[in-house]
Amino acid sequence: MLAHTDFRSRHLGAIGSCREEMLNAIGYASLDALADDAVPAGIRLDRELVLPDAKGEPEALAWLKAIFAQNKVLKSFIGQGYHGTHVPGVILRNILENPGWYTAYTPYQAEIAQGRLEALLNFQTMITGLTGLDVANASLLDEGTAAAEAMSLALAGAPKGKAIFVSDACHPQTVEVVRTRAEPLGIEVVTGDWRTFEPASCEGLFAVLVQYPATCGSVWDYSAFFEKAHAAKAVTIAAADLLALTLLKAPGEFGADICVGSSQRFGVPMGFGGPHAGFMACKDALKRKMPGRLIGVSVDSRGKPGYRLSLQTREQHIRRDKATSNICTAQVLLAVMASMYAVYHGPEGLKHIAREVNRKARVLAASLTAAGVEVPTEWFFDTITVKVPGRAGELCAAAVAKGFNLRSLGSDRVGVALDETTTDEDVATLCELFGAAVSGDAPAASWGGSLSRGSAFLIQKVFNSYHSETEMLRYLKRLESKDLALNESMIPLGSCTMKLNATSEMLPLSWPEVSSLHPFVPADQSKGYREMLSLLEGWLAEITGFAAVSLQPNAGSQGEYAGLLAIRRYHQSRGEEHRHVCLIPVSAHGTNPASAVMVGMKVVGVKCDEKGNIDVADLRARIDEHRDNLSALMVTYPSTHGVFEETIVEICEAIHEAGGQVYMDGANMNAQVGLTSPGRIGADVCHLNLHKTFCIPHGGGGPGVGPIGVAPQLVPFLPGHAELESKEGTVCSAPWGSASINTISWMYIAMMGAAGLKEATQMAILNANYMAKRLSGFFPVLYTAPNGLVAHECIIDVRPLSEKSGITVEDVAKRLMDYGFHAPTMSWPVAGTLMIEPTESESKGELDRFCDAMIAIHGEMMAVANGEADANDNLLKNAPHTVDSVCSDEWNHAYTREQAAFPLPYLRQHKFWPSVGRVDNVHGDRNLVCTCDTVEAYAAAASAE
Repeated sequence: MLAHTDFRSRHLGAIGSCREEMLNAIGYASLDALADDAVPAGIRLDRELVLPDAKGEPEALAWLKAIFAQNKVLKSFIGQGYHGTHVPGVILRNILENPGWYTAYTPYQAEIAQGRLEALLNFQTMITGLTGLDVANASLLDEGTAAAEAMSLALAGAPKGKAIFVSDACHPQTVEVVRTRAEPLGIEVVTGDWRTFEPASCEGLFAVLVQYPATCGSVWDYSAFFEKAHAAKAVTIAAADLLALTLLKAPGEFGADICVGSSQRFGVPMGFGGPHAGFMACKDALKRKMPGRLIGVSVDSRGKPGYRLSLQTREQHIRRDKATSNICTAQVLLAVMASMYAVYHGPEGLKHIAREVNRKARVLAASLTAAGVEVPTEWFFDTITVKVPGRAGELCAAAVAKGFNLRSLGSDRVGVALDETTTDEDVATLCELFGAAVSGDAPAASWGGSLSRGSAFLIQKVFNSYHSETEMLRYLKRLESKDLALNESMIPLGSCTMKLNATSEMLPLSWPEVSSLHPFVPADQSKGYREMLSLLEGWLAEITGFAAVSLQPNAGSQGEYAGLLAIRRYHQSRGEEHRHVCLIPVSAHGTNPASAVMVGMKVVGVKCDEKGNIDVADLRARIDEHRDNLSALMVTYPSTHGVFEETIVEICEAIHEAGGQVYMDGANMNAQVGLTSPGRIGADVCHLNLHKTFCIPHGGGGPGVGPIGVAPQLVPFLPGHAELESKEGTVCSAPWGSASINTISWMYIAMMGAAGLKEATQMAILNANYMAKRLSGFFPVLYTAPNGLVAHECIIDVRPLSEKSGITVEDVAKRLMDYGFHAPTMSWPVAGTLMIEPTESESKGELDRFCDAMIAIHGEMMAVANGEADANDNLLKNAPHTVDSVCSDEWNHAYTREQAAFPLPYLRQHKFWPSVGRVDNVHGDRNLVCTCDTVEAYAAAASAE
């Protein structure tokens, strides 16, 4: 019997007799025996992982608390795209700390994701309103990567040139991310003063990028500059501050084609760099090439409005090497928080906050000027630059002594960026620091009248209705109730690893020492963070068998990019720039070829055999064909088909023999930890999805963390940053990416220990094989190892019964909603199939409940195939069934209401009701609506039709 504080027994779903029953069902006496058969002997680890002993939940929290006690939490007036903000308590408790929001999956199944989709539509509406542009996406990863994505978007529509102008007044980290992205694509980055740059004289110019307000605080009118850029046929991009846009003219109104930025200061903690929701808005003409996700409004099967992901043909698994972006996720949880900040405060509340910030900045500037201190920032919103000849270091040190951080801008200048948390007392202390006193009221204006905002924003009802905590609380609850998350039932998504995100892992996120640090504070103020991150890097290196790990990539897509970039830079360092061919199995996730193209590689496909494995003969043929130019192989292990390929070592050796490097996609690490490793199989680099294997929750489609581990030869080519020893290869805005949520994975590893992590992997394999065994008599299991086993996931084939019945895999997915489940991964990697991954944290009872649902659905399909049920009017074609449809006065179906809503007895105890019927995807794409103008208006229009 394990102690009640032993975390392993809480994390693993099946223990004791239940585990024994499952093992017996598949013919094994122990987990070790199963693992011995499932994982090829040639790749098994020959030793146990060397990690700290597992800690109980209280002990792990105490350990982490002691580490973070080394941090110094000061007020940071550094700015540079990161600001202090007040997280409204109702949002903190009911979104950030609420598993109903943070454990949900990406809203691919729209009918059970209406709450998140509405919140994201609010986000898009907020962004379009503030930027004055036509369309916004549902968030990007951060401001720097959003700017780089804007560059790619501009380039896609301007094949004539390969030069982009980036103002030297942009945030430095943004400039560096753009440089990193530009180099492999052969794009020249021209930097300088926008006031003296002449677009017409720059050969090949396809875009210009400016900061609004500038990183030094200046508010400039870019209208004339953008006119010149347009005359030169360049796309105009503005990186803007959302809070400033409540008072300043919208970028769309002075000629911006694209606007990007961060929504961090809308109620999202700084978290030492992340996670935060970047944003992008653009003109209507660019919307179909915009990266990321777009939420739109369609209608459901009963003609009522329903939200959905729109324009899904842009998803990388379809566009693959033709994609201009590898982004396949977003920062949903953070975008939801930012949107709700706007909902809670409304336009007037936001303007009040902005006016107060600006007033205090004006008081500070006027007081310093009155005291003879030079403030060269003439027009500003919240940030001023102060001239202090030769005294910058001295003043920054004096500020720290008073509990403040200022931004050093060389030896002669400092920057001071005020924010929502700044008090009048803070302003007085800042004045005192510069030898001044607060001198009366502020001047009336801090920018020219031509730049004052005249247009309304956030006029929609949702932004003008929920300003009391009571109403806001109920609105959030209504939205949460429309979503199916892990707090409701199992989400058995293959390759997505929706496992327990334990409460103890989440608690540190709300600690001030974790949430309140600016990413660019002096190193001695972030000792706790640096120790935690260093420990995590070391643990992940041990788990993966690599020499070093970088935590900078803030999503799996960024990890892919950073890993391939490291390989590219490695070949360049050896004088082998010509190595540019990347071999990728045709079964790979679409982000793989998209990432390869983004680092300037040529993608060459490799066939898979009838069992889903890499066709080694075809691989060798492709190696021979491209030997002189071979850069890398991208491989997922276990395979995309859920099988431990026996030939993986042979494959890696063949690539190395030809001078290439092996990149392993870490999406399936949940089947490796403690049993094998990327380093053991021969990989040179691997990205890890910490939001999969290592328990960071998916948050409805983000945040994610995608660090990379590398072999010794690639260590010098890990991502750098201005705040790190290595400066080159910056892939996102902050040096450690989404630093704050790494505490979740740290807690997971600390509480599981080496033995617990290994047991978790074994349980993931047991659960998958148990489900495959139960379902194989009804749906064929498509791919298995020669011994009949799968890895941590399995693919069941719906196609044979679909051919007999006419019921599609999508019909099955929608019918699962009536049973209270999210569908497994649908039609990938094989069309017409379902890929199931149960994870280690689901109980036998939950696994059986899902299997019972699938077996019942098999019976419903057979009824159609046998002619017992109508081919068109049946339980599956009409799924999902809403409470509205079941309770309607009209019921014209041959089956009963009870069969529709309560097909199995457990649903009588608790029933999750989809809030809309099946959403019409075709209608949504043909009638693209991406803002909430207003939801009530959509409902009225639908009723009128």
